[in-house]
Amino acid sequence: MGELGYQADPGVVTWGTLIGWVAERNPDLAWPNSIDVFDRMRREDPQVKSVLRAVTLPILRTDWVIDGSGCRDEVTEHVARDLGLPIKGKPYVAPRRRKDRFSFTEFLRLALLELVYGHSVFEQVYSVDDDGSTHLRKLAWRPPRTISKFDVAKDGGLDAIEQHGTAGASDIRIPVDRLVVFVNEREGANWVGESLLRAAYKMSVLKDRVLRIQALTAERNGLGLPVVTTAKPEESWDFAEATEWLDKQIEHAEEIARQARSGDAAGVGLPHGASMQFVGVTGKLPDTDQFIRYYDEQIARAVLANFLSLGGNNSKGSYALSEVLGSFFTDSLNTIAEHLADVVDQHVIEDLVDLNYGSEEPAPRLVPGPIGERQQITAEVIKALVDCGALVVDAPLRAFVRDRWGIPIEDLTTVDQPAEEAA
Repeated sequence: MGELGYQADPGVVTWGTLIGWVAERNPDLAWPNSIDVFDRMRREDPQVKSVLRAVTLPILRTDWVIDGSGCRDEVTEHVARDLGLPIKGKPYVAPRRRKDRFSFTEFLRLALLELVYGHSVFEQVYSVDDDGSTHLRKLAWRPPRTISKFDVAKDGGLDAIEQHGTAGASDIRIPVDRLVVFVNEREGANWVGESLLRAAYKMSVLKDRVLRIQALTAERNGLGLPVVTTAKPEESWDFAEATEWLDKQIEHAEEIARQARSGDAAGVGLPHGASMQFVGVTGKLPDTDQFIRYYDEQIARAVLANFLSLGGNNSKGSYALSEVLGSFFTDSLNTIAEHLADVVDQHVIEDLVDLNYGSEEPAPRLVPGPIGERQQITAEVIKALVDCGALVVDAPLRAFVRDRWGIPIEDLTTVDQPAEEAA
């Protein structure tokens, strides 16, 4: 049974309708203007850069494997080999060397840019071997700056994207069956997505203003304001003579104040009765550091990373609270990783399996390792696992232990033989 309603009107696809789908009322943050804004935020604001790294690095660092449960070994090995990933539950086999080999780590790093721009788009590129099998050559990134249009269907699905043409050529249209599109928090027909930095934008702008005021305050008040007091005119002068003399003295004093500098040979000569001094601010200046700390905390709070600010002068709570807040943060990271895996499953792995084995063939899944749940490996833990029979002391385990604790590599020629073999 087909749909009666719609999410987008494909007959009138304009910038106005696109902004309406995005529901963005700030023109600076309406796509494509938002690309420059968010790019500038992540490059110029240390706190924004810090929270982005806090989100992306654990996802890049975790183990990604191919789960072939319910699939034929041939299919699972094909997918794992093309993606350059290990198979869950099996020893990792290094892929054979070949040019243009797909780099999953580089692909994942670019896919995570959906958190910055709201979307990250890739084009599937395949190669065909002599035996007729199709392999994933690369997922070519299509930078957000190059995208001129999202062609959206009536049901809200994506039909295609268009890129700006090069060297005056017409726009390049890429159909959806060639695309892998990551969208952060997509709603309906909004394929632009929502940047992770959207909620932090206001705080970043306000912090930038306070930083400018702070720099200006330091410049104006760092050494005080030079003030020159002129001498008094002679009492015997008439009003006109005194006024003319004072005007010249004031003009000369202003010139001295403007050129006031410090140095080994710096100095100033003044007539009798005149004086010069550097006057500081009377009263108390506002504590701009307090505002900056507050804005930094709010930027971290926007991505659930406010535990990074605990222990500061303006923070509430204690370091003990960080464990509770950190659990929410790691849950959000696991959710992002699962979202990335879901998109890869649907639009990379399943497409690759369809091309080689048909649409009825079960496809393996991409599985991210749990973030924040890895237990600390100690010698006591290994001993307990060996004693209970959960681990068997074999060559890989011995190699791991030696590498973990910096023990020299095992020399197989000097290994003691068992007593029965020696006899």
